[in-house]
Amino acid sequence: MSKSVPPPPGIYAPTVLFFDEDEDFDVPAIKAHILRLAQAGVTGIVVQGSTGEAHHLSHEERKQAITLTRETLDENGYENVVIIVGCGAPSARESKKLCADANEAGANFVIVLTPSVWAKRMSRDAILAFHRDLFINDNGNLKVADHSPLPYLIYNYPSVTAGINLESDIILELSDHPNIVGTKLSCGSIGKLHRLTSAKPSSEFATLAGTSDVLLQGLLSGSAGVISALPNIVPKLHMVLYKLYQEGKIDQAMDLQAQLGQGEYAASKLGGISAIKTLVSQNFGYGKEYVRAPLRSVTAEQLRGPYYDKLVELMTLEKSTP
Repeated sequence: MSKSVPPPPGIYAPTVLFFDEDEDFDVPAIKAHILRLAQAGVTGIVVQGSTGEAHHLSHEERKQAITLTRETLDENGYENVVIIVGCGAPSARESKKLCADANEAGANFVIVLTPSVWAKRMSRDAILAFHRDLFINDNGNLKVADHSPLPYLIYNYPSVTAGINLESDIILELSDHPNIVGTKLSCGSIGKLHRLTSAKPSSEFATLAGTSDVLLQGLLSGSAGVISALPNIVPKLHMVLYKLYQEGKIDQAMDLQAQLGQGEYAASKLGGISAIKTLVSQNFGYGKEYVRAPLRSVTAEQLRGPYYDKLVELMTLEKSTP
């Protein structure tokens, strides 16, 4: 098995998924959002990640979300925008099915969380086994990375995996698998990111920061870019920072990084996913704030105070950016 090619470096937006008041897909809003992100120049779109409420979706809905994304991009001339699909699940069997669905629906890569229902059972060997070897049982050899029809990224997000935080040496060991091509680090550790990038450059293994508040710090440490929720609101500003970095204008990039770091924090304080939806609805003319329970909707009337003011400042800058 030859080594798969990692995703190209850049800015990746894990999209929110818009619902109507009955919690059904708001298809026009979903497509409008995908198109706005593509028009802003993002490198890729992540579908059914944690920001996209993947765990609130049926298998059929997850596949529909990918199909809508692929169709929207292709219909509007953005065929080269990369689609990464979240395929984490409690079991290897389900992850394999989700990887197959992602391939059928037109994705380019998959990204997979470490299972965490049985967190105390997820030893080093169990983690390596799930992502790379898994196990032998009476039904045959079950291997997620081996069986994924698409190149595979490891998603390290301790906050949603019962505190499981993959160490750099585990990720590096997994990176030798021919179908494992990268990782997203939502742990926020620049030290871990730098250990990975100093061992394997992004041309071999794409190490991506998981939050905008360390975007530039990650790039300066050799990252392949970022997968972050904040580009749902201000994708152009992320592309501006990335271009400043590429041009070596680090002082200007650092000034913008400070603003994005404040924006990332402000969005989380205002209510996360629903707040992002409400801000998009208020400022870009599509979608509503609805989320699926147990998440709580954040209405426009609830958005106020210094955190909201910071995001208004960022969105004003976004709207003035060509």
